[in-house]
Amino acid sequence: MADTAEGKKEEADYKRLHSFPLIRHTDMPEEMRVEAMELCVTACEKYATNNESAAKMIKEMMDKKFGSSWHVVIGEGFGFEITHEVKNLLYMFFGGSLAVCVWKCS
Repeated sequence: MADTAEGKKEEADYKRLHSFPLIRHTDMPEEMRVEAMELCVTACEKYATNNESAAKMIKEMMDKKFGSSWHVVIGEGFGFEITHEVKNLLYMFFGGSLAVCVWKCS
């Protein structure tokens, strides 16, 4: 039982240390990148236990702010290969191992 408590404490410490957003790849202009990154962080914090709701929030806000056809994937341990419009891709990590990929394609 002590091992479980210690493991949860270490995981909480790890997530606290890695609670800042880490951009893995982006080709967005600076202003769009900052807004998208802040939106992703807000959604992931608001819906910490529901990635589907966080993705829906990000997609709806990006569609409203930057035009339609945005796509969002949030999760851990996934790979992807996508086609996207130039200057409309953001791939980042948040909270340690949670990845967020946001892109636009028509």
